[in-house]
Amino acid sequence: MPTRRRALALLGSASVATAFPVGIPVAFATAPTDRRLVVIILRGGLDGLAAVPPFADPDYRVQRAGLAQEAPGPNGGVLDLDGRFGLHPALKPLHDLYRQRELITFHAIATPYRKRSHFDAQDVLESGVTSPGSVRDGWLNRALTLYGNRDRRLGLAVGQTVPLILRGDAPVGSWAPRKIPRADDDFLTRMAALYKRDKVLGPAFVEGIQAQEMSDEVLGADMNGKGKKLRGAQALPTLARNVAKLLSHPTGARLAVLEVGGWDTHANQGVLAGRLSRNLKSLATGMQALKTGMADVWDKSAVLVVSEFGRTVRPNGTNGTDHGTGGIAFLAGGGLQGGRVIADWPGLSDRHLHEGRDLKPTLDLRAVEKAIAIEHLGLPAKDVSERVFPDTAKLTVQRGLFHSKA
Repeated sequence: MPTRRRALALLGSASVATAFPVGIPVAFATAPTDRRLVVIILRGGLDGLAAVPPFADPDYRVQRAGLAQEAPGPNGGVLDLDGRFGLHPALKPLHDLYRQRELITFHAIATPYRKRSHFDAQDVLESGVTSPGSVRDGWLNRALTLYGNRDRRLGLAVGQTVPLILRGDAPVGSWAPRKIPRADDDFLTRMAALYKRDKVLGPAFVEGIQAQEMSDEVLGADMNGKGKKLRGAQALPTLARNVAKLLSHPTGARLAVLEVGGWDTHANQGVLAGRLSRNLKSLATGMQALKTGMADVWDKSAVLVVSEFGRTVRPNGTNGTDHGTGGIAFLAGGGLQGGRVIADWPGLSDRHLHEGRDLKPTLDLRAVEKAIAIEHLGLPAKDVSERVFPDTAKLTVQRGLFHSKA
């Protein structure tokens, strides 16, 4: 795009001239890590007992009533994992990952938060601390600062805004599907002339075009901003395919965050059909798309799926579930010691429920996230405990999730 590059040349920066060679722009310095991490946040509170039913628990069918799923068998039922837990049939692609030992399921897991506000729960989930509103940055951004490289935006927020988990001192990028027509080259040339001497807007303008040029080259973006608009979990497979391309590229980001809503299933949740089942299918398809798209770097990649809390054990009066506590998390990747369900199972009898209604959490999500930061991203354990997840020095890391060569 010669006109576009003339626009950048108007800013009079030598670095700009060298930043746009023929082909895909070399937009970043050498990355301090070759590992990739994708965090998928399911906003609304995923029903972990529906996604990963504990079919062998003697109280499961009684407590779940009309939302209970059938045990594995010749005529269907859940997809067996380890004889105790199964996967919802809509998660078939994840069952394949599990059998390939590239998936770990965590059950009865939660953040330190024990109330049921979406906003406060998401704050704690993303900040990595114990109480909402106590810090301004997210744990994944704090992890990025440990690399000490400010010349390259290693983190990528997928969406119109940067979520709390990626906010902080480390610079990050963002990408979202284009919803409006692309600006023409004449307009960009005029903008370049306007911002030429502006010390703030000039560099920001350059970086914006640079990032867009790279994503367009890598993704083959629709120049007219047209296409089918997908919302919530339905958008996950498409977003995942694009994220896989961006993270796989040598000059792309290394860590990305995808966030999708639609998991608040108060009414008409469904069992094998309905909104939750459709969402689960989109989640599984999206995770499979990440593996396919990141095939060349899959052995160095990890995908973490989390939600702010689980849902009540017993259904409510509208065939749904209300805000709960304990839930599930998924971890996928080519370097995992997978094919396992990790759960210190508390049981579903009334006397074992949290506050008489929720699955009791027995595993702190931060123990898993610390393991990812240390064992997968290669960050110093001391810094992870003191800076990424402060006040967790006594929280035991969930070791052994990755092969030593991962």
